[in-house]
Amino acid sequence: MVLQAIKYSRGKLEILDQLKLPHHEVYIQINSPEDARSAIQSMQVRGAPAIAIVAALSIAVKASAMLAGDLHYSSKSHGKRLLIDSWEPLLASRPTAVNLADAARKLNAITLAAFKKPYVNLASVLEAYIAAAEQMLEDDVQDNKSIGKYGAEWIIRRSGTESPREKISVITHCNTGSLATAGYGTALGVIRTLHAFGTLNQVYYTETRPYNQGSRLTGFELIHDGIPATLITDSMVGALLKTKRYKERISAIVVGADRVAANGDTANKIGTYTLAVLAHHHSISFLVAAPRTAIDLSIPTGESIVIEERPQNELTNIKGPTNTAMAYGSTDHATLGSMEIAIAAKDTKAWNPAFDVTPAELIDGIVTEKGVVEKDGNGTFHLEKLFNESDLVEPP
Repeated sequence: MVLQAIKYSRGKLEILDQLKLPHHEVYIQINSPEDARSAIQSMQVRGAPAIAIVAALSIAVKASAMLAGDLHYSSKSHGKRLLIDSWEPLLASRPTAVNLADAARKLNAITLAAFKKPYVNLASVLEAYIAAAEQMLEDDVQDNKSIGKYGAEWIIRRSGTESPREKISVITHCNTGSLATAGYGTALGVIRTLHAFGTLNQVYYTETRPYNQGSRLTGFELIHDGIPATLITDSMVGALLKTKRYKERISAIVVGADRVAANGDTANKIGTYTLAVLAHHHSISFLVAAPRTAIDLSIPTGESIVIEERPQNELTNIKGPTNTAMAYGSTDHATLGSMEIAIAAKDTKAWNPAFDVTPAELIDGIVTEKGVVEKDGNGTFHLEKLFNESDLVEPP
């Protein structure tokens, strides 16, 4: 059973608090857009697809509460403030991920169209928004499974594997699984599918400093699903490829994306660019896995992507439970999540960008729910074809 990080039923939204993982599973309730913004900024929920879904559903929960109340005291202007204006602070919470803006654009269009219908009442507009947000949740899970299938098949073809007995290994970075999406995952969805095919030897996953999404979250998911995996530090990837590439049949590095520019330049968790350089040097396939909602055709290159910078203390300090608390099986949530240790000298100045941009020239393929896009003979991605149904070609 795949981990469920977002629990939703109409009028109720709960998210798995990722700050408590991997040591304790605690769900927190999201009752409003304000709750969602706080959870996104604090990284209780993270991952570009997941924050978009949580933001959209937080407004849906509030809309459900409005529907359940006395609408005689609610005007259309109240509805617009909730369904339209609530997005502004949500959009400012994590500026790099495009999925958030994409969800806002689509849901705002649906809301405004509903308001323009003749003889419309507020209840019907609220219902239209709720239904659209719920559909986004359902679509994301199905899209991730398609990404997993297409990406796994692409890696197998590129690896030259002729038989399921010829198992391959892959490397991944950060967390791109059920904790970062509505379910199943993007890059981790590809890995889950390789495992389901019986083709995966093992996955090497980086700890992903400074927030340790790899060691805390990806490791948690891989262990939960029984997928063979080995943790490495971010700085070990080069040594791994040099010493174990052939023995372990390491065939690809697969990562997620927070925003993909029109030319294929990709913003993802800091350290991704380094992995792409290493993949290129060692002639290893480098695959970006992301839904089409992560592709931003409005920006020509990665130079236009705004890179979020996080607080310095995330780099100079580290949080987690003590071994003593774990050994004695402490169930005190505060104790398990509040121990903070300084790992740098006092007054250390730190630079902490949350993302970097990998140039398209270092990327071999971009897999979406519609298939894998590769560069043409001139080394150019044509991502616009993903949005023109007549140009889409089913992958072989």
